[in-house]
Amino acid sequence: MALRVDELMTIPAKLRAHFSNKLLSRSLIAATAVALCAWPQLPGAPTWLQLGNEWLRDRIVQLQAVEKHDPRILVVDIDETSLARQPWPWPRSRIAEMVEELLAAGAKGVALDIFLEKPADADGDARLALMSRHAPLVLAQMFDYVERPTPLAGAFVGGGIPARAAGDAVPAYGYLGNHAGLQQARYFGNIGVVPDPDGVLRRVPMATWYQGRLYPTLSRALLDCCSGAAAQPLQGGHVRVPYGRTWESYDVAKAADLLEGRVGPEHIQGRLVLVGSSSLSIGDRVATPLGASTAGLLVHAAMLSAQLDARAGLAPASWPGAAMALLFTLGVVLLASYTLPRLSAVANAGMLAAAAVGWLVLAWLIAPHDPEVALAAPLFSLLFMLAVAVPFHWQQAQVRSRQLLGTLRQYVANSVVDELLRSDLKDPLAPRLLQVTTLIADMEGYTTQVESLSLEEAAKLTTDFLDCLTRPVLEMQGTLDKYTGDGLVAFWGAPLPNEEHADLALDAAQRILLEVERFSQLRAQRGLPPLRVRIGIESGAAMAGDYGTSFRSIYTAVGDSVNTASRLEQAGRDYPYSVIIGEGTVARARRHRFLPLGERQLRGKEKPIKVYTLDTLEAQR
Repeated sequence: MALRVDELMTIPAKLRAHFSNKLLSRSLIAATAVALCAWPQLPGAPTWLQLGNEWLRDRIVQLQAVEKHDPRILVVDIDETSLARQPWPWPRSRIAEMVEELLAAGAKGVALDIFLEKPADADGDARLALMSRHAPLVLAQMFDYVERPTPLAGAFVGGGIPARAAGDAVPAYGYLGNHAGLQQARYFGNIGVVPDPDGVLRRVPMATWYQGRLYPTLSRALLDCCSGAAAQPLQGGHVRVPYGRTWESYDVAKAADLLEGRVGPEHIQGRLVLVGSSSLSIGDRVATPLGASTAGLLVHAAMLSAQLDARAGLAPASWPGAAMALLFTLGVVLLASYTLPRLSAVANAGMLAAAAVGWLVLAWLIAPHDPEVALAAPLFSLLFMLAVAVPFHWQQAQVRSRQLLGTLRQYVANSVVDELLRSDLKDPLAPRLLQVTTLIADMEGYTTQVESLSLEEAAKLTTDFLDCLTRPVLEMQGTLDKYTGDGLVAFWGAPLPNEEHADLALDAAQRILLEVERFSQLRAQRGLPPLRVRIGIESGAAMAGDYGTSFRSIYTAVGDSVNTASRLEQAGRDYPYSVIIGEGTVARARRHRFLPLGERQLRGKEKPIKVYTLDTLEAQR
């Protein structure tokens, strides 16, 4: 059981390697958790990460959207009831009449979310062409952002600002425009969009670059046409649509009601007007965070509201959402690095769940202030820690438990360890007052035996002798307290109570005598001096438990009976017997006979006590 000197020398290196590997594993887990938060913030993040983030943001958008009336905008809808009165496509004269009604009623500006790709009735086309040159009217055109073998090229593209490079604008590869009769129009707005991979429209291209020119989106073109001031620089690529208002926030007038005079001027005057269709038959519908099938016209209304808010100084202040997400994740990782090794897996899972709830509250606050932060990124990190870090530390705890059990089995019989594991004791190693029997064994004349031996030979003798002492202790369900150089201390009755603790200790003493006798005979065959063991045994109350400090602890027993067993072992020098037994053990033994040796005054005792030895041939050797 004793370690060799060379083995002792390797322990620090093994410990350093163990802690180094554990520290490296924990560092890798922490770094991965932080990286999982940073990764979705990057433009090239995988689609599945982006969709996870968008799903969370959509839920927040749905909950935060409010019905806040916007009196600055009027939506004119060519709905199903309007089409029932006049099937699509409408004559251009009817569309021109609708625009004339709006402008005559004092509309600040009108944007058509309608394609006029081919010429139609001459009168209507002429009226629309005239208004597009002299009135605040914005015509629609659509850019295509998909590279195709044959690019789209319908009619012509109008407007735009010269630009040598795209900059942050979105490059386009094709277009669908208006017929040649509208070439002289002053304002054009893009209605082309690119839904996300899941089919939901969350962003629109604020500026599009095509063949050396920049083109604004429809809502931006409407603002520019009626601002009454120099146009602001056109910039911005795909911009997230701020769906802060529900669709009920916008006043919607049916096109048929407008044409039949049922929409009064007071509903039109001073407003920006968007004209389009929500009809399924026309097909201008898209999926948005607010609904699976939304009129594209309302997306332009949401963009228009956001730009009006920004120009009026009503837009939410910008927050560094990505930095806040990373700091939050780093804080949780640091907290977890402390709690994971110290708390149970359930407690750590609860801590991570609480952190997830905390982040959801913070994400709710961040969402309106940072439209591009990956709100779900910290949740990816928390999920990773729940799936990897918690099981890893649980596995580490299991390894430590197995190591502790393995160590415990070196000092306690396997049957006792198994019984401990099956017991209902909350803390079986906590100090408790128990009835125990202590056995202390030592080699007589150890110094004389080893003084002529080399270091290796002395170590070998000590190890072999301790084997003779240890095997019987463990075989008889004893608890090995400690080694004392060339001897040991063991006890019975703890950590689990045992009514036979006295008899089991005496059985172990007999077996120790046999083991030492066999070992001594083997030495005698090699011409080596014989060995003799001294054993002291006493029973009584003792505090048995895990004692020590935060630096080191040991399972041991302390009490008067333990001290008495030590004194009896020392008193064995004065008797021709190997086993000296105290009164407590004799009183509790049921299967052994004893030979009284009279009374003995032991060191530290006020009164003499009766001492005994086993009434067997083995005890007299």
